[in-house]
Amino acid sequence: MIMAEKEKAKKATPVSCQVITPDETFINPYSNLIMKSDTSEQLEPSEMVSDYLWLPKKYNQYGLKELVSHSAILPQCIKAYGSNIAGFGIGVRYNAEYSDVAEETEEMIAEYNRVTNIVKMLGAEMDTKEILENAIKLREEYGIAYLECIRNLEGNVMQIEYIKNVQSVEMTRPQGDFIEIQQTYGDEVVTRNRQFRKFRQTIAGKTVYFKEFGDTRIMDKHTGEYVKSLPIKDRANELMSFIVGNEDYGEVRWIGQVLPQDGARRAEVLNNNYFINGRHVPLMIVIRGGTLTEESSTRLKNYLAGVRGENAQHGYLILETENDSTQASFTEEKQPEIQIVPLASVLQQDELFQSYQDNARKKAQSAFLLPDLYVGYTTEFNRATAQTAMEVTEQQVFQTERASINWKLNNKLLKSYNFKYCEVYLKAPDITNPDDITKILNITERAGGLTPNQAKELTCKTLGKVSEDYPDEWGGIPLQYLKTSIAPTISSLEGSIEKAENNEDYDIVPILKSVKDALQELIREREDDVPSV
Repeated sequence: MIMAEKEKAKKATPVSCQVITPDETFINPYSNLIMKSDTSEQLEPSEMVSDYLWLPKKYNQYGLKELVSHSAILPQCIKAYGSNIAGFGIGVRYNAEYSDVAEETEEMIAEYNRVTNIVKMLGAEMDTKEILENAIKLREEYGIAYLECIRNLEGNVMQIEYIKNVQSVEMTRPQGDFIEIQQTYGDEVVTRNRQFRKFRQTIAGKTVYFKEFGDTRIMDKHTGEYVKSLPIKDRANELMSFIVGNEDYGEVRWIGQVLPQDGARRAEVLNNNYFINGRHVPLMIVIRGGTLTEESSTRLKNYLAGVRGENAQHGYLILETENDSTQASFTEEKQPEIQIVPLASVLQQDELFQSYQDNARKKAQSAFLLPDLYVGYTTEFNRATAQTAMEVTEQQVFQTERASINWKLNNKLLKSYNFKYCEVYLKAPDITNPDDITKILNITERAGGLTPNQAKELTCKTLGKVSEDYPDEWGGIPLQYLKTSIAPTISSLEGSIEKAENNEDYDIVPILKSVKDALQELIREREDDVPSV
């Protein structure tokens, strides 16, 4: 048996094993980066214009200015945007990563104070928030606004100014070589390639050139040419643009309301013209049996030509007529008769096109998404509807606009400072409904979830005072919880007092009563200290 197995093993077929490894030309498609362009390749309409030509403006910005100046509603809408987006001021806060830190470090406090001072110093002639407010108003008027940014020797923005004469600024399309720009996000540095525009401003034959914000090259402000080196006083500053829409020069959000606004202006001109050239004596003169003398006819024509303005009111007109009868003199003559027929019924009683003008106003407000409350029309509002209008407008309009500007302030304007802990933001109004807060607090207090410190904080905030927590630990304990936790102890003490009296332990009874009184007094003090909601 053993010999048979040995013979079988000798006849077994040999098996070979070979390990195959990939050669150097093998490419794993999942372990290599995708080879592609590292810049945006989309084409813009401005590609139709040569690199070295200035882009034409789609709309006459001087015409937009005139239309706003003569409009009865656009100035209010524009002012509402500026006042409600940036008018509440600029604040400094810790960013999302450090906002919930239990205790501020010295480094965090130092950066907070530094950011606060930098924001204050950005404006040389006015408050920084006023500069942004004026820039927003210009953006809503022209579709675009510019901030001139001035850097110090360290390359950080130390001053900003808004360009007052927006109409005088021109730009090229993004042109020239792609420039490497390094951007810092936290601890990570990202390199991006992009092209930049050139800007120029021309007034009274004088021209000055600007770079687009973020362009690190040196530009001659007199020629617009890039150079290797140049004295500081001859270097061009940077412009940061704020644009509505996607056009190069922006597009006003009320562009679809140009015709209604122009029509409303013409209606106002027509009504105003009535007071200057309107007929203040609406009547008809009927002459029977005679004709006007040549002198009266001339006098009447001159009177009608001059019956305009306030000086013509309550004027008197004397007419003379001649008998045009051809009958013989021996017959009885019929005297000419002059009759004045009043035509007051054709007098314009009130302004024309009132409905048209009102509809034009509503269309303009709709373009800005503004209710009547924000433009001075408050006759149809009560407290409830006003509160709702404020909440909806704040959420749908102003909060989104502030978020967009906040991003530009932190990620562009102040990015070179590399702040780690803090960020700046545009402040918002407090639109909290006091009635809703009262209802919530009443429910919370009854459920035992309101602490004395919270009640004190809300009360002081309403009164405009600074709130400080109570020094003792009980300030952070809900009153209802304290009552619930002490009540069993008081009940137990009452039982102990009764038992001691029955056992005639008169020495311990006063002590137990003192403890009971102290607990009850503690509850009463808590109730007195908690402000009513």
